[in-house]
Amino acid sequence: MAILANAKFNQYKKLISSLSPSLETSTLKSEKFLVDKDEKKNLEIYYAPFEYINERAKVIIVGITPGLHQMKQSYSTVIRLKDQEIDDEEILHEVKKNSSFEGPMRKNLIAMLDELELHQYLGLNSTSELFSTASHLVQTTSVIKYPVFYKGKNYNGSTPNILRTDLFKKYIVHTFAKEIIRLEDPLIIPLGVNVSKVLTYLTTNDYLNSDSILYGFPHTSGGNGHRHKQFAENKEDMKRKIKLYFE
Repeated sequence: MAILANAKFNQYKKLISSLSPSLETSTLKSEKFLVDKDEKKNLEIYYAPFEYINERAKVIIVGITPGLHQMKQSYSTVIRLKDQEIDDEEILHEVKKNSSFEGPMRKNLIAMLDELELHQYLGLNSTSELFSTASHLVQTTSVIKYPVFYKGKNYNGSTPNILRTDLFKKYIVHTFAKEIIRLEDPLIIPLGVNVSKVLTYLTTNDYLNSDSILYGFPHTSGGNGHRHKQFAENKEDMKRKIKLYFE
């Protein structure tokens, strides 16, 4: 079963569907899609249709925020499906499958998860299936649901500090934490140290159970030059944590 908070999607669906498939950045990052901002900190948050929540997911993979590439992928999916006889739930599910960590990030993510042998515990040939035929087993999400831009560029989770920014805290506590609580105690995989800091904050404040969090997993962006070293250093501990979780 999927639970949807799709009021915003209803608000933006026609607007997205009316766009040209070329999806110019200036069109997406415009006032009509702006949902929140902090002018003093040069932060802007724009809408993207990432509301789908897979309530029965066995695994939840958590990033910081969707980037511009994922935003364009999500809009492209809505435009492609606009004339098909499917409901909003199916559209939003397709958006998640097509857009979540799409690109080099997803390739790196799958390689690392397979090396941890997560697919074996899920009865899969590879964790790549989580983004296709086994999407019912996973929830992909971000601590800030919608795309965030700092000084016009993708927000990286570090500057400004995610836990010292009121705009971000609002989304972390009132959107992200509530989303995870609705799931049936999945294995939580935080991508990178900044996501891990957010999860530590939420466990410290009794929003989450730390036993189900796979600490030590790196951010899988190609721009993270330390990801191989961080993964190697934490690999055995993560494998033990996964084994304990599924036993």
